[in-house]
Amino acid sequence: MDIEKTIEAFNSLIVINNDRIEGYKTAEAEAKETDLKMLFSDFMETSVQNRKELVAEVKRLDGTPDEGTRVTGKFFRVWMDVKASFTGNDRKAILESCEYGENVILDNYKNILIQDHQDTNSVEQDLLNKQYALLKVDHDKVKQLIEAIEHEKRLTE
Repeated sequence: MDIEKTIEAFNSLIVINNDRIEGYKTAEAEAKETDLKMLFSDFMETSVQNRKELVAEVKRLDGTPDEGTRVTGKFFRVWMDVKASFTGNDRKAILESCEYGENVILDNYKNILIQDHQDTNSVEQDLLNKQYALLKVDHDKVKQLIEAIEHEKRLTE
């Protein structure tokens, strides 16, 4: 087990949770519909809790938690798409952009769970699996809302 690699992996997840928090903070501020505001607030809380647990684990390993964000690349595009969708008030486009962002964070967790599993102990694996499961629930909520919109559209055609 390589503690430095574990710290690095956990720090990458801290950063992506920070990105997610900032993205949903923006989305919540832009949202006009109460249900979306509540959804985005709930998603922020998931990442706030994840970040708190990851920071505690990095400190336990005598590492320095990364407190920054990397709202660049894929995640930056996600939140710019969300913001643009709000301008057009296109609920489906907003949710599709959110789903893309949820896929990005789930992929990051999957990569660490699969590729870096030898660098984490069973307690750390349990923590990451628990966080992944919470993020998957959030992802699935977005997916269900998109499917409901598509279903409603088919009924009205």
